[in-house]
Amino acid sequence: MTAKTPKKQYKQIKHKKVKAAKFKKHNFPKKRSIAGRSRRCTICLRRGAHISKYGLHLCRQCFREKASELGFKKYR
Repeated sequence: MTAKTPKKQYKQIKHKKVKAAKFKKHNFPKKRSIAGRSRRCTICLRRGAHISKYGLHLCRQCFREKASELGFKKYR
């Protein structure tokens, strides 16, 4: 194969399924995602310690401040 980019090389062998799958696995970049770190607190815009349960989208510090207003009770 004399092509310079992986896409051109892949095009030449794509009809050979096993070779194409192995080539694609080792030569193409991985698809990456940011996942949970892209979410932010709606009040202070922090990214860490994010609580998204029940659609809250608050960090833990803001949740402690607003919990009683939201109707959560502290049990001991």
